Amino acid sequence: MSSHLQPLAPEQLFKPCDPNQFDFTTTEELADTSVIVGQERALDAIRVGMGIAQEGFNVFALGPTGSGKLTAVRESLAREAEQQPPPVDWCYVNNFESTAKPRALSMPCGEGSRFARDMDQLIEELSVSIPATFEGEEYRTRAEEIEEKAKLRELRAIDELRAKAKQMHISLVETPTSFAFAPVDGNHETMSPDHFEKLDEKQQHEIQENIAHLHQQLQKLLRQFPIWRKETKEKLKNLNREFAVYAVSHHVEALKSRYDRLPAVVDYMERVEQDIVLHVEDFFPKSEVNPVLLGQIVRSPPFQRYKVNLLVDHGGSKCAPIVVENLPNHGNLIGRIEHQALMGALVTDFSMIKPGALHLANGGYLILDARKLLMQPYAWESLKRVLQTGEIRIESLERTLSLISTASLEPEPIPLRVKIILIGDRFLYYLLSIYDSEFRDLFKISADFEETIGRDDNGMALYARVIASLARREGLKPLDRAAVMRVIEHSSRLAEDAEKLSSHLRSLNDLLKEADYWASQTKHKLIEQADVQTAIDHQIHRSDRVRERIYEAIRRGTILIEVKGEAVGRINGLSVISLGDFAFGQPSRITANTRLGSGKFIDIEREIELGGPLHSKGVMILSSFIACRYARNSPLSISASIVFEQSYGMVEGDSASLAELCAILSSLADLPIRQSLAVTGSVNQHGWVQPIGGVNEKIEGFFDVCQSLGLNGEQGVIIPVSNIKNLMLRRDVVEAVKSGKFFVYAVETVDQALELLMGKPAGMLDESGQFPFDSLNGLIDRRLRDMSELQKKWAQPEKQPE
Repeated sequence: MSSHLQPLAPEQLFKPCDPNQFDFTTTEELADTSVIVGQERALDAIRVGMGIAQEGFNVFALGPTGSGKLTAVRESLAREAEQQPPPVDWCYVNNFESTAKPRALSMPCGEGSRFARDMDQLIEELSVSIPATFEGEEYRTRAEEIEEKAKLRELRAIDELRAKAKQMHISLVETPTSFAFAPVDGNHETMSPDHFEKLDEKQQHEIQENIAHLHQQLQKLLRQFPIWRKETKEKLKNLNREFAVYAVSHHVEALKSRYDRLPAVVDYMERVEQDIVLHVEDFFPKSEVNPVLLGQIVRSPPFQRYKVNLLVDHGGSKCAPIVVENLPNHGNLIGRIEHQALMGALVTDFSMIKPGALHLANGGYLILDARKLLMQPYAWESLKRVLQTGEIRIESLERTLSLISTASLEPEPIPLRVKIILIGDRFLYYLLSIYDSEFRDLFKISADFEETIGRDDNGMALYARVIASLARREGLKPLDRAAVMRVIEHSSRLAEDAEKLSSHLRSLNDLLKEADYWASQTKHKLIEQADVQTAIDHQIHRSDRVRERIYEAIRRGTILIEVKGEAVGRINGLSVISLGDFAFGQPSRITANTRLGSGKFIDIEREIELGGPLHSKGVMILSSFIACRYARNSPLSISASIVFEQSYGMVEGDSASLAELCAILSSLADLPIRQSLAVTGSVNQHGWVQPIGGVNEKIEGFFDVCQSLGLNGEQGVIIPVSNIKNLMLRRDVVEAVKSGKFFVYAVETVDQALELLMGKPAGMLDESGQFPFDSLNGLIDRRLRDMSELQKKWAQPEKQPE
């Protein structure tokens, strides 16, 4: 092989932890620390958002799922909340002027529950004292006096009319339903009809006139009775009011004096007193009657209107509230009004008003998951409306959307003072920033969480303390030093960077729990390195069914991959398949054909719409590189086609552009490519090899295939130089490199890759602008020149014989 490029040393493929960096034996010796590390930028942003009291400075915590955003936000808010007093309590009470519009009362922390108890006790006391007052001797005497006077007044008027009739020899007779007049004889006996007929006509006429006159007076008197009775009823009502005030006032005054510093409560108590006086009969004992009768309107219990609906009670709180709403729908955010089904109808009152998360967090902090919030119908719009108006107005979603027209409650809005913290990924944050013009006005602070932290001495020492803190918090066994080192090494693998550590808290937590389980299975008192490795191996084994089936298909020849020999225009590319949290590398055969043409490069994947835009971009870049290097002064007279063989799904990304370029140049030069090497990397228009993702998975994927087909000491992978810092390969791969059975090469340019693959010097342009004759580039250049001449020959018209 002509290339002088040396493979990477085993030390470059994996960066182990140095035991001398740690001065502990087990994590029991390490002090607790916050499990959130390396997030100073995000934590500072949260502190600023919480510290600015003006509207709109709410926070959006953005970062990948599982990175500890919720834990970090909770820890930060807990510190902030401890510095603030608990907010006021909120109650809803009846509005006696308009029952459909309940009143909202605010009270100092803890006063709400006390006020509710005081009102219950007040009604209980009045339900005893009012009946006792009205059953007393004084009330009965005065009421009987009023009623007796009224009766005497009516009787006196009747007697006067009877006496007047008697003077006219007419008797006033009471009938079961009314009164009647009848003439009497000399013996004061009622005159019979026969006797009346025997009277002369003048006497009959006189008696009839007198009866008519008396009847008019009787009618006038009967019309006067209802007026007198109404006056009597009013007098009794005034008497009831007088005694009700007497029975109620001293109880209410005592309660008003207890809350005299709260004008709204005092005003409410005055209205309660007025209503009790007006409806004092509700406090009288009643016989047991079934309230649910057919055709009868069912009313609420009489004392219900004096209840206090304690909406928010902070009596047991010592600081500002922190609320996490896991189901942020419209009702759970702003509250709801419940209904009760009675006689086929839905009824409600102020006591059925239920609080939402905004009520519970008012005066404190509310944490919401952005994705869950946006998935709930109209929840996002409801939240924005509340933040814009600065008040919580409880309204059912059906009424908001005009889906129902039934009358309902309109509770008085409650002023809002809260800090909202949305938690979501970056994609959601940027989508909202672009498509919702109001988003930036309401969430002015973004807390961007890092995905990695530096793997320096301080970073590893802090990470070891995080591991110790998590183990204690979760009740796990302590870890020995070797186990901590293995966790840190695995964290670098998750970060895909030997110089970084992953800040993905969920992955770390899960690994420690599984390692603790395996330590228990092996009766270890501590979590050892072997337990951590077993947990890692089992995590992979649970997810690698698809990988095993693909590698089995390669081993059995169903998927065609060659790992030895040489072939023209054929190369082993490397791709990464991601299945949830598990990713693995898969070798893919890439083939290229070249022929005489007009400089068109056909990406077959793109032509059949299986190639993504980034892959097509890579093909266009490599075509530009070929044209600029080999056809700067002449037309590019070839056509080429590239394809991923046995690819039946989408192909995306430009990490195969180096392999595709090498395959095309192999076809042009008619030089074979070593099939024992696989290639990954993207190229730019100047032939520089650029970094790619998933380098560890790609190397391990090709190694596994080579191992299953048989290692021969020639196989290896070509990667970009800029990916060396990302290498954290498996132990078995590193051991194979140490023993000379496998190799990893790092290249900076296309020429270095070509020399490794084809075993021929690439060659550089000399002063005359020509490549060396026996170089790879010289061979390609001559081939293209020949094609150009051939293209010109075919383009010339044939000469006709003379």
